[in-house]
Amino acid sequence: MKRVLVTGATGTVGREVIRSLRLHANQVYLVAGVRKSGDFRVNDTAEEVRFDFEDSSSFDAALQDVDTLFLLRPPQISQAKKYFEPIISVAQKQRVKHIVFLSVQGADTNSVIPHHIIEELIKPSGIDYTFLRPAYFMQNFLTTLRKDLVEKHRVFLPAGKAKFTVVDVRDIGRVAAKMILHSEEYRNQAYDLTNQELLGFGDMAQTLTEGLEKPIRYESPNLLKFFITKKKQGIATSMVLVMTILHYLPRFSSPPPLSDWVQKITGQAPYTFEQFVNDHRDQLLQ
Repeated sequence: MKRVLVTGATGTVGREVIRSLRLHANQVYLVAGVRKSGDFRVNDTAEEVRFDFEDSSSFDAALQDVDTLFLLRPPQISQAKKYFEPIISVAQKQRVKHIVFLSVQGADTNSVIPHHIIEELIKPSGIDYTFLRPAYFMQNFLTTLRKDLVEKHRVFLPAGKAKFTVVDVRDIGRVAAKMILHSEEYRNQAYDLTNQELLGFGDMAQTLTEGLEKPIRYESPNLLKFFITKKKQGIATSMVLVMTILHYLPRFSSPPPLSDWVQKITGQAPYTFEQFVNDHRDQLLQ
């Protein structure tokens, strides 16, 4: 039975990876990596261990006897080499066999983003790897974009008319589970994960309007207005800068390509944005 450590177990992606792996409890022993003890609801299908990205002393015990490491980058960590080099070193020491890393679409060609740096740290480690490169998370509407949506009935981003590839995190969880269970089929490969829609935020606002049955407007502010508004909402400067880069820079480049890997790997069509809105209607309304 594979021992699988899922980092970020209480986060949006980590929860979905665990949810998908729990369907195969007879094949994996699940370990939920958390920053603080008690963060994860332990039951008979998972064990909780402390794994704090900013405390390297937590790595050794967490990675002991682990076969597969599901690794992601917490948003607050920008110094990729400083924090991830020790993780990979301990993984080598503990003889981890496979790292499934949650990267991002375009990481192979954008050498300045942390995901690219982490990929380049993993490749020469001697540990088998699989890179998941997902598109824009639909679930951002449940987290960083939710306040504007619920309180102001708007999508407020400096994205102009840029088009984005999107993906539901539930599909990432299903794909990751397949790759963990059948690692030999996906060894040392990278996979873009998108659905089959290319959407602007105006398109998404229209779908939200129809699904929530109330008007949702899309407002694309200039960078100064966006920065000031987000700071007034109490968002950290580093996070505002990340949001700016993520939504503003695509205005000046071609949209990334769509991928059919979700369907190929899971045998199921990926979620559409309309399905996402319908499935999370209550959370998007209040």
